[in-house]
Amino acid sequence: MRAAPTPGETTAQRPNINMPKQMAAATFLAFDYGEKYIGVAVGSRHTRRAEALTTLRGSAKNPDWVRLSKLIEEWRPDALVVGLPLNMDGSTNPMTRAARAFGHRLKERYNLPVHMVDERLSTRVARDILNEAGVPMRRHKSQLDQVAAQTILQAYLNELPGESP
Repeated sequence: MRAAPTPGETTAQRPNINMPKQMAAATFLAFDYGEKYIGVAVGSRHTRRAEALTTLRGSAKNPDWVRLSKLIEEWRPDALVVGLPLNMDGSTNPMTRAARAFGHRLKERYNLPVHMVDERLSTRVARDILNEAGVPMRRHKSQLDQVAAQTILQAYLNELPGESP
């Protein structure tokens, strides 16, 4: 029998535990990792839609693990997605290594699969989204990282294979 949703949770946010895993509406949390801010987005295999969620503060060596743990507990994702910052030619840079290390720490801490996704141009796309939505420039900084995480997760969701009948 399926457990009752927690307060504030809709049944669409959790996979049906009685369904085969491949048919479940898997939930994902995605991260746009930065040295000062980490953008967070949420989405699901079922809706194939990503939504900006929040921005966490922290340092490169010490992300806000308390808030991260609360997000993991609240959304109970089936997997995590981390943006992989690459140079335009596909080569790595210091932030590439830092994002991979963050992904590794997430996997160790939460025992969830972590998918690394090419995030080239995600910040530029996020700025375009905020501009098109009419968000004033002074508010871009507070929303930029979470919208970048949304674009990273949306790219991941777009690449998932379609559900089989």
